[in-house]
Amino acid sequence: MSSSALGADSALPAHVGIIMDGNGRWARARGKNRLGGHKQGAEVARNVVRWAKELGIRQISLYAFSTENWERPKLEVRGLMSLLAILLPKTLPEMMQNEVRFRILGDLSPLPDSARKAVDLACKNTENNTGIDLILCLNYGGQQEIVAAVRQTLQWLQSQPDQQQSLSDLNPEQFRKLMWRHDMAPVDLLIRTGGEMRISNFHLWDAAYAELYFSDVFWPDFSQQDLQLALDEYARRERRYGLTSEQVEA
Repeated sequence: MSSSALGADSALPAHVGIIMDGNGRWARARGKNRLGGHKQGAEVARNVVRWAKELGIRQISLYAFSTENWERPKLEVRGLMSLLAILLPKTLPEMMQNEVRFRILGDLSPLPDSARKAVDLACKNTENNTGIDLILCLNYGGQQEIVAAVRQTLQWLQSQPDQQQSLSDLNPEQFRKLMWRHDMAPVDLLIRTGGEMRISNFHLWDAAYAELYFSDVFWPDFSQQDLQLALDEYARRERRYGLTSEQVEA
């Protein structure tokens, strides 16, 4: 780690979310097919989890496959699912060695059996690990998560003795407990690679006060130095949550 590495008195995000963008463009620039870019991107993802653990980050979530990605060419979608089914079991020993707890955010029901089995195996085998949480956002969409929470809220209301009062008392903290992310730390830092400057339906609820960082680097080229640049930028920012600087300092 460089001399600019975060010190003990620097702000360190507990949960970092990453939109791993640029695999396809990286591959095209090298005369490769898109799946070749995804394979290289998967290798970078393994490295990033290791670097994050070494820094003391507690949770890292990676946007692997969005609800909208089903509209991509069928060959690419099948390739991504096969890649998931093949690579997850291969990386399981490394996750165990590094105390990585593997988790999922999203709806797994539409996935092929081979991919679901690989995910279930990784989750089950790593559930007692305590080094870092790797949250793979798979068939995930922020809007879809909020809609699912609304459905959950309606079911919850039906069990309340005074539904009108319960609805009046409902606040953002209670609503978040009904979301898929209910047992995850709020996202502190949201990184997107690949030069695009949007969040593409990722972590919409927590993005309300997450710090956003955009990198021009394609994901397969994302390095330890690039991660450190994002963390250094995060450490320089003042998170006010709607307050003034004077209030935060007090």
